[in-house]
Amino acid sequence: MILSPVVLTGATGYLGSHILTQLLEKEYEVRITTRSLAKTQKEELILKLQEKYPNKLSIYEADLLEEGSYDDVMKGAKSLIHTASPFKIEGIKNPKKELVDPAVIGTRNVLNAASKGDIERVIQTSSIVAVYGDAIDVEMIEGDAFSEKNWNATSSISHQPYNYSKTVAEKEALALSLTSTWSLVSINPGFILGPSLTKRTDSTSIDFMLNLLNGKMAMGMPELYFGVVDVRDVAKAHIMALENTALKGRFICSNKSMTMLEMSNILRQEFGKAYKIGSKVLPKFLFYLLGPIMAGLSWSYVKKNIGIPLKFDNTRSKEELGMEYRPVEETILDHAHQLINDGILKK
Repeated sequence: MILSPVVLTGATGYLGSHILTQLLEKEYEVRITTRSLAKTQKEELILKLQEKYPNKLSIYEADLLEEGSYDDVMKGAKSLIHTASPFKIEGIKNPKKELVDPAVIGTRNVLNAASKGDIERVIQTSSIVAVYGDAIDVEMIEGDAFSEKNWNATSSISHQPYNYSKTVAEKEALALSLTSTWSLVSINPGFILGPSLTKRTDSTSIDFMLNLLNGKMAMGMPELYFGVVDVRDVAKAHIMALENTALKGRFICSNKSMTMLEMSNILRQEFGKAYKIGSKVLPKFLFYLLGPIMAGLSWSYVKKNIGIPLKFDNTRSKEELGMEYRPVEETILDHAHQLINDGILKK
């Protein structure tokens, strides 16, 4: 099956830029979409890639919430990687408008356009939070690790709205695939870290890494667990799923479960006292008292997540996709050095 041209949404984002770069390195013809053609045409990474890969990268203007705006980019394309969706967990004022509508309506508009064109293969970026809502959900499943058979059944528009948005968006894609000619794979990454290809800072992952290094956690941190995965590995997983057309369904893409303290310890070994890196965990009761004020953590979130270990079964990604995950130490340190080298993090 000839999979090129590939339509890629969210191509200038943290993950999307890695997918774009890897696709071009493999000599795919790629069409990317943006809400602002004028702005994207001037972005440093896009200009570099267009120069390095002449006639391989084209840009189309489209809006997730505008029905029909993706019709043109799909014409003549053979495959689609849909990554565009907001990743926002703090400062949310209107969850439906900021998260759910762009995720669900956007998915519907993009995939309906794919069905009108010649698309044969769709890879959707979902999330591990479409598998579970809170860490305490582990009490409801068989075994001690979440797998692809689990679905988030506890998040809502009022509790964990980002998690809810990813769950309903993945289900929307699955429903549309049942009546379409294209085949679907959903990639469910854990918490994505690793070096960014741009100097943008509007990413929850980048903000998280900055907080580990800039002193925000110097007095202590919550005992929270994350299924860490490298952004470069997640990008690779999308392309492997694109090319192995026999595969369908969901793939958890997570390397290793770690606490914030374990990640901080890796950073401290590398940087010593150069940065104010936290070295202790604060007791859970303090977050009941101060969490809503200092960190925006609701009592419900504290109760259902802090101090509860998380495990994820990544067997399918390794055995069927063929994923080999790079060491988490490499992921964390490469990310930190990128922030320093790009001048985003200052001593």
